[in-house]
Amino acid sequence: MRTLSFCCFNSPQHKHPLKKFGETMENPQMKSDNGNLENFHENMISPSVNSADNIIVNHDFSNGLDSWHPNGCNGFVVSAESGNLGELSARSDGNYAVVTDRTECWQGLEQDIAGKISPGSAYSVSACVGVSGPLSGSMDVRATLKLENHGSETSYLFIGKTSVSKEKWEIVEGTFSLSTMPERLVFYLEGPSPGVDLLIDSVVISCSSSSKFESASIGAGDENIIINPKFEDGLNNWSGRGCKVALHDSMADGKIVPQSGKVFASATERTQNWNGIQQEITGRVQRKLAYNVEAVVRIFGNNVTTATVQATLWVQTSGRNDQYVGIANVQATDKDWVQLQGKFLLNGSPSRVVIYLEGPPPGTDILVNALVVKHAEKIPPSPPPVIENPDFGVNIITNSQLNDGTNEWFPLGNCNLSVGLGSPHILPPMARASLGVHEPLSGRYIHVQNRTQTWMGPAQMITDKLKLFLTYQVSAWVRIGSGANGPQNVNVALGVDSQWVNGGQAEINDDRWHEIGGSFRIEKQPSKVMVYIQGPAAGVDLMVAGVQIFPVDREARFKYLRHQTDKIRKRDVILKFSEAGSSSLSGTNVKVVQMQNSFPIGSCISRTNIDNEDFVNFFVKNFNWAVFGNELKWYWTEPQQGNLNYKDADDMLALCQNHNIETRGHCIFWEVQNTVQQWIQALNKDDLMKAVQNRLTDLLTRYKGKFRHYDVNNEMMHGSFYQDRLGKDIRANMFKTANKLDPSATLFVNDYHVEDGCDTRSCPERYIEHILDLQQQGAPVGGIGIQGHIDSPVGPVVCTALDKLGILGLPIWFTELDASSVNEHVRGEDLEVMLREAFAHPAVEGVVLWGFWELFMSRDNAHLVNAEGDINETGKRFLALKHEWLSHARGQVDEQGQFQFRGFNGTYVVEIVTASKKVTKTFVVDQGNAPLVVPIDL
Repeated sequence: MRTLSFCCFNSPQHKHPLKKFGETMENPQMKSDNGNLENFHENMISPSVNSADNIIVNHDFSNGLDSWHPNGCNGFVVSAESGNLGELSARSDGNYAVVTDRTECWQGLEQDIAGKISPGSAYSVSACVGVSGPLSGSMDVRATLKLENHGSETSYLFIGKTSVSKEKWEIVEGTFSLSTMPERLVFYLEGPSPGVDLLIDSVVISCSSSSKFESASIGAGDENIIINPKFEDGLNNWSGRGCKVALHDSMADGKIVPQSGKVFASATERTQNWNGIQQEITGRVQRKLAYNVEAVVRIFGNNVTTATVQATLWVQTSGRNDQYVGIANVQATDKDWVQLQGKFLLNGSPSRVVIYLEGPPPGTDILVNALVVKHAEKIPPSPPPVIENPDFGVNIITNSQLNDGTNEWFPLGNCNLSVGLGSPHILPPMARASLGVHEPLSGRYIHVQNRTQTWMGPAQMITDKLKLFLTYQVSAWVRIGSGANGPQNVNVALGVDSQWVNGGQAEINDDRWHEIGGSFRIEKQPSKVMVYIQGPAAGVDLMVAGVQIFPVDREARFKYLRHQTDKIRKRDVILKFSEAGSSSLSGTNVKVVQMQNSFPIGSCISRTNIDNEDFVNFFVKNFNWAVFGNELKWYWTEPQQGNLNYKDADDMLALCQNHNIETRGHCIFWEVQNTVQQWIQALNKDDLMKAVQNRLTDLLTRYKGKFRHYDVNNEMMHGSFYQDRLGKDIRANMFKTANKLDPSATLFVNDYHVEDGCDTRSCPERYIEHILDLQQQGAPVGGIGIQGHIDSPVGPVVCTALDKLGILGLPIWFTELDASSVNEHVRGEDLEVMLREAFAHPAVEGVVLWGFWELFMSRDNAHLVNAEGDINETGKRFLALKHEWLSHARGQVDEQGQFQFRGFNGTYVVEIVTASKKVTKTFVVDQGNAPLVVPIDL
């Protein structure tokens, strides 16, 4: 039985201090002219329809309550013939139902309509309803669908509602469409408070290709589910979210006019950033379908010339905290209309969904000319890029050896270039790993003097030498002159039209030559590309030698990595069979199949994801570890002081435990200040120290033994909130206390840009110093987390970072791996680079992806599975790689009663067919160097 009702449900605390929603405006045709019931009936929209089109049986109660069932209450029919129609006369001088003895808001009258609904079709609902009993004012009556499947939680789909007062009939109406059919589908009417009778005159549910609203079939790609999207019907179906809305044909003395149509709307008198214009789309948006959103917007007033306007969904689900789904944002101005575009998908079955526009500072109006929400059409993937003559390993820099002086080089800014002697003759190690045997460098270098800005240095145009979608490796020797005040960053950069692209960085604090290694890729045709070397402070000389930019041969690297993988991830296995007269087994056929590779490959998940059974199926089938995107972070579990929320994490942990999936705890603290709740930032030192201790105690006591890893204090290389306020010791003390509370968990550091050569703050050398410093203070650091949010990765650059970190002897995990490219084939190749480098490196003990499902990842164009469940080219490449990392073998038992093979670590099944029987056994190959002997007793 349903235990939560729509009208009695108290929503948990929001992230915004929401004011009461303005109700959806009624259709003027539905209102009575003077309150007279007879006139009202003449003017209202009738729910009557050709009975052949109505799927409701006994829609007007002419056969009593036949086919209808009171839900947890009682009901009867008042007939015209009885001469007693109670407080209301029947609207059509016929019968109406009375639902009485109601003790819960959700109790009402229902009818099973399973078998009468077609997936993908749109249905219009219209019911004539009233109320009777002890009430003052008006009450809501709702139309709802209940969807039931065996073994799954019952879900509910809100269709529509209307406000009803005594002695008046009203129409409740709405639309719905289902992409798949549940085993049982029940339509019912509910809503008034307990003790108030619900009156129902007639109900119509009909299928039509178009409704009287602008929205029809939810699944149709060309139908807008927004009602009155261009405000041609005034402000009907629109309301203010904590503010007022108004309609205009122009503003600012005619300077602002609609971009299209005759009118536009404004959200005005805004006092909060989240105030804006909204429309409820409950019942018109379906779960597991992707929707495109487009809006034409601008801003006005309060002397604000530019501000962010964001489209957001407010989603309310029974038993869950309210969700706020950011769809898209755009930088709007007070000069012109701009287009906002985005996409969203709902995983669960919400009871209420509202789309609204928000964002600008208080006092600034949001202007809207149109809003469109349509089912997103499936876009075919881009074909794999065709690259003619890629010239792998060929340097595109002209006069790199400076044999022709500084020809082809020019000074960027008012500095001087000259050629000096005395630079290294060998290639930098990362370039050497890619290029192999190579001619020596000349020993010449560019000497940059008279630098008055940090960006000044040598430059060269390379526009015509680049090829789209090729991944380029960057390599150079760099050195700085005397006079530097502290460590200096030196950067190989590219100016791609107006965009800055990072080709690699090095931090220099001495007079030695240092290697810069990085990578980049261009995916849109540029008009101008310049490479330049910059970085030291003004007045400090810069020396640059052996600049190399060359396309990398990834397939050649993969071949090498397969060989490395075979050495470190496989083991020789001897199956030793035994039974009476085992010699008779010689020649018997043996088939070995690996069921699962034990190497940890996990994914980030969120609470909303697990409401989507398609997501869950892919997740549990393809991953053996998990991390929670937000639900364990402090700002999620305690958004306001003392207001603890562990339910989301509990739900996700239960799912993982049910499927034997291990979990990482991410994260106990986050050192970057803008991720810290305001209430924590407002605490004094003593109270902050108490809050930190409470956080540790609450979290690690509650989940003791349940999370295998914890990221103790996230991104310490990029933030220092807790250290600045509580002193340097706090970081080590966090590790010590966590270890004391849960000794079973491995405690990790975790940071980004460790492996890609583009951030000196978290380069391997800095990261090593950081870890050693924590250990010297007694912190039990047990693992090294490399997040792995990477672009255009190059194997030797990544491997070099792993080699350096590997000297610490701690397990290394990629904890948040993702790769982004607009082309699915290129994205899949990037992901393969990272997975192969990790799997082939002995120090790496696990990889966790930072998600895999479109619209639920932190970066665009990084997904493996499209929003509606289609595995894309990136996902196919991932699955192919997982398949490659399973070992299978066939053969015969030898004369010693043995069968030998070499296979990956993990779980296997062996099948032996003898003359008398077929035997199947399961065994595990764990890590080890010596051959593993597995006795098989037949």
